[in-house]
Amino acid sequence: MNRARGIIAATLVMGLVSASGPAPVGRAADALQREAAWQKPSAEVLQQTLRDMLAQQNVSERAIEQAAEVFAAAAERPGTDSLDAFVLAAADVTPAVEQVLQTLQEPGAQPEDEQLNKLAAPLREVVEVYAARHLVRQRLFDEALPLLVDVQATTFLDPATVLFYRAASQHALLHKDAALADLRLLLENDAECPLRFARTAKLMLADIKPLKPDSLDEISRLMGDVQRRLDLGRVNDQVQQQEQEIIDKLTKLIDKIEQQQQQQQQQQQSSSGGSPGGQGGQSQAMQDSQAAGGSGAGDVDSRDLGDRAGWGKLPPAQRQEALQQIGRDLPTHYRDAIEAYFRKLATDQ
Repeated sequence: MNRARGIIAATLVMGLVSASGPAPVGRAADALQREAAWQKPSAEVLQQTLRDMLAQQNVSERAIEQAAEVFAAAAERPGTDSLDAFVLAAADVTPAVEQVLQTLQEPGAQPEDEQLNKLAAPLREVVEVYAARHLVRQRLFDEALPLLVDVQATTFLDPATVLFYRAASQHALLHKDAALADLRLLLENDAECPLRFARTAKLMLADIKPLKPDSLDEISRLMGDVQRRLDLGRVNDQVQQQEQEIIDKLTKLIDKIEQQQQQQQQQQQSSSGGSPGGQGGQSQAMQDSQAAGGSGAGDVDSRDLGDRAGWGKLPPAQRQEALQQIGRDLPTHYRDAIEAYFRKLATDQ
């Protein structure tokens, strides 16, 4: 990718040289910058966007200019968050926006449709993104994602915020493909991201990229997500469905291990099965002092190796061994969680 970008940049520079002499370094840098699918709007552009949105909200011209001045003053301060400055400036002159901000002060609260319907579409989208960011910070990913999913990030007034918090929600909810798409789009222009966004996005990208369906990694994440929901008091049908999904996935792994154990047992029985010993089909008598370690058919415990679809049918010793194999690469608390899930399943059966 870097090589391809270098070729594109070189081509642009050569074209500028042949057309009008040596190209200034700044123009070459601008050509590279235009490759990103999104750009951070300037403070002047955002100020005019605020004016336009407030006009659609039927705010008076005097109030619009008052809000524009508040935004401009905030934008001049180093480290100002553009979305914060934009929404707070709008709230100063728009009671409907102020009402949403008051609602968000309650832990876990979400803006109601009745409140959002008072806002014109462009301003409503901005307020929804602001609210979604607030919800993500409280780990309310299910509630935040619907407010972000349809936002066109590349044309939004703060693209990095939409991409980062939407990707964070998708990452937490294991929406792998969507998370990868937003993270890669965000990092196309990491130079204009807040440093914490860029660093965290790279970590999330590396973390979710190798995730595979029905893997131990996925199961452990599902367990963590169930714990998050329970911590937040979200005891509902969705949590129960997710718990059942975890049990189903673990059962599938147990079945796989059982099949492997069955094959191993069959191979051992086949290789150690009793055949007549000695010459002429006569077997030698075992001496009294010799340890009984023979391989005759009568020395092998008879086991039912037929239907083994249910967890409860696996003998306790083998069940424990299977659990140890499944949880071998997981932290202790995940192994404990696996055992707890299967104890619940055995009790239900």
